[in-house]
Amino acid sequence: MLKTLSRSFRPAAWLGWQVESNWTDPLMFFAFQVLRPVASVLILVFMFRVVAGTSAGASGASSSGAASSIYAYIYLGNAFYIYVGAVMAGASYSILDDRERYRTLKYLYIAPINIPVYLFGRAVARFVTGTIAVVITILAGVLFFKVPLSLGATHWPMFFGALMLGVFCLSFMGIIIGTWTLTIRNEPWFVGDAAAAALYLFSGAIFPITILPAFLQPIGFLLPMTYWLELIRRALLGAGAAAFPTLAAFSNAQLFGILAAQTLAFGLIAVFAFRYFDRVAREKGLIDAQSNF
Repeated sequence: MLKTLSRSFRPAAWLGWQVESNWTDPLMFFAFQVLRPVASVLILVFMFRVVAGTSAGASGASSSGAASSIYAYIYLGNAFYIYVGAVMAGASYSILDDRERYRTLKYLYIAPINIPVYLFGRAVARFVTGTIAVVITILAGVLFFKVPLSLGATHWPMFFGALMLGVFCLSFMGIIIGTWTLTIRNEPWFVGDAAAAALYLFSGAIFPITILPAFLQPIGFLLPMTYWLELIRRALLGAGAAAFPTLAAFSNAQLFGILAAQTLAFGLIAVFAFRYFDRVAREKGLIDAQSNF
């Protein structure tokens, strides 16, 4: 059993990294990994400056705006949401890449490997590239955009615990979406990005979910990303995380408990979803099918 899991996970992680990184030379890959997150976060920085009514500065944000806890709260939420697109949407893309672009999924199905574990391995590569983007975004925020973040005051055990728990949950969600796309013939590529974009609105990444209409707020409270981002912010900002008091009534232990329960729930859903959609795809002959564009 352990041999099968190892045989499924390690080659998948290596393959995923090769797919993500060897499309160009190392210098171009590094430049791409630097420029993409910085360009993305610049949009947020300038939006905050305009909304806050501050004057333009060399760093792209005024000293008063950059020093505010709200600015840090928004910046970190946007930065760590990169993982949602990288891990959750990335896990679903792995299935489509293997089925449609490389046409190897049918061979994986007859190989002596565990497919869900293989997908976890592919998600690891997305996690690595996502981590590079997150680190660059945080460094740019501290060095150039005056994000009031002190690494010395960071609660590291809480940070890494929340990060890993959230990444596992995102991986489970990615497997659910990915196996669902196995059963879709028309335009399956948009599903992962559409899910990540929709959850961005409801997770409180850049604004408190209490701003949403009352009938939409329960969606935000049901999402694991809401509690995951709150824990990340509390670990990095400490008291500054109280800028948006949406979850102020919850202790750190309660937030961890909610996130752990949701991770377990999505893990169980992923198991049953994979079995169901896998059976449907087999019955309809979709394992080696190509979708219509």
